[in-house]
Amino acid sequence: MTAFISHTTIDCHNAYELSEWWKPVLGYVDLDGDPNLPGHDECMIRDPETGHRLLFIEVPDDKAVKNRLHLDLASRDASRDAEVEVLVAHGATVLADHRGIGGPGTGWVTFADPEGNEFCLVRSEAERAAGTPSVHP
Repeated sequence: MTAFISHTTIDCHNAYELSEWWKPVLGYVDLDGDPNLPGHDECMIRDPETGHRLLFIEVPDDKAVKNRLHLDLASRDASRDAEVEVLVAHGATVLADHRGIGGPGTGWVTFADPEGNEFCLVRSEAERAAGTPSVHP
């Protein structure tokens, strides 16, 4: 059997608010002809360049433990350190700062979104191409 990932689903308490929070972080948009609205219990957004989709779906459960699966983000047009500041200003919470873990210019930062879902910010492709080794991409 061969399969592909249709989309990535994120459980949450408020699908609309969380999808709206993530749209500017990722540069994603609503699906054509299917706008997300307050009160929707499922909200899907997509990357206009790659088509990757994220589905936010409301569940009654609270997040209780560390995610077993998380998103690793890399800036499209800025450095990792500049993007850290943007994410914090947008309301992300820094959970752990691993910058420099493998020497200067290496490492990543672990964040939580407004509902506590963890995600990491790694160095940009340009920073990785510059040749500085890292423990994490």
